[in-house]
Amino acid sequence: MARHEEDREDLLAEATALVPRAELRLPGEESLLVVGWRREGRRSLYFGPDRVYHFDAAGRLRKAYVEGYLFRSQGTTLARLLRNRTSTETQLLRHDLDAGELTEFLATMRAHLQNLLAAIDRRAVEIVRVVPAGAEILERLASAVRESLAADPPLARRMKK
Repeated sequence: MARHEEDREDLLAEATALVPRAELRLPGEESLLVVGWRREGRRSLYFGPDRVYHFDAAGRLRKAYVEGYLFRSQGTTLARLLRNRTSTETQLLRHDLDAGELTEFLATMRAHLQNLLAAIDRRAVEIVRVVPAGAEILERLASAVRESLAADPPLARRMKK
């Protein structure tokens, strides 16, 4: 992991592993949503710099970045990781979410996904940019969001370090 993180200038241009990918404007949202797929079917949704979800090809949550924390799937729960920096090292402080914390996290994630799906269904999503040009994004995104909302279990298998 990098010792210093910073907001991306142009995430759409930098996320070259995501093909196709797109930048979308959602009604009432200040930040643009960046979405994309990896070759093997994994997908990522960047709801601005403080809310990012990464899903496996079956729509299960692999990892997330939310409000400064990294969350990583442990199969049955999420590990919340916080970077603690000193002048000489970076430590990762880990906390495995308990059942209540996991339920709350998943409910918040699902609410974001449901709002996105509702905006797509209302045709209220504006496509700002798409790579490659002409890629059919909204139908594919709606299908991926539906798959994630229905995923059972909702978490991917435990991630390795």
